[in-house]
Amino acid sequence: MPKRSIRTRFLAERRSRQLESCIDSSVEIQHRFLRSELFHRAGRLALYSAIHNEVFTDIVAKQALAVGKILLYPRIKDDALEFVEIQSLAELVPGAFGVLEPQGAGSVSNEKLDLVVIPGVAFDQSGHRLGYGRGFYDRALSACRADCMKVGFAYDTQLLSTLPFAKHDQKLSVLMTESRTLNFLA
Repeated sequence: MPKRSIRTRFLAERRSRQLESCIDSSVEIQHRFLRSELFHRAGRLALYSAIHNEVFTDIVAKQALAVGKILLYPRIKDDALEFVEIQSLAELVPGAFGVLEPQGAGSVSNEKLDLVVIPGVAFDQSGHRLGYGRGFYDRALSACRADCMKVGFAYDTQLLSTLPFAKHDQKLSVLMTESRTLNFLA
């Protein structure tokens, strides 16, 4: 099945989910992540601002700030994602595509990121993800260090056995859903 068809189907399914279901699953996914060594080892952690019933990240953000991690969020600048440190979720304002973005002046080099939590439309059991089709995350992740952990947050319903992928598509290190953690590094 072509990427466009998969994207259309999974976006429609995710948008039709009840908010209560999204919240419940998001809480479980975030708690799974907070209990993991991935969270505890990451000094510089990048999250995303959820849109269209994506897995929420607010619990992780609050905990990261509470324990003194460097917390970053992406924003679109020109045709790229840049990551900006925030001290409070109140620093996020509507930006490109209506997504909450940081307003701070300075960005942090992608090479300094320890872990990036990545949204997606669909994911597979080999670590591939299907995004919105503009390639922002693939370009940003390709500029990260080899040991930067690339963690996808997804609902169980977003997981397929296989997805089509291109040479430039970046694979995840780990995928977390409400029921399991898939490690693609082993």
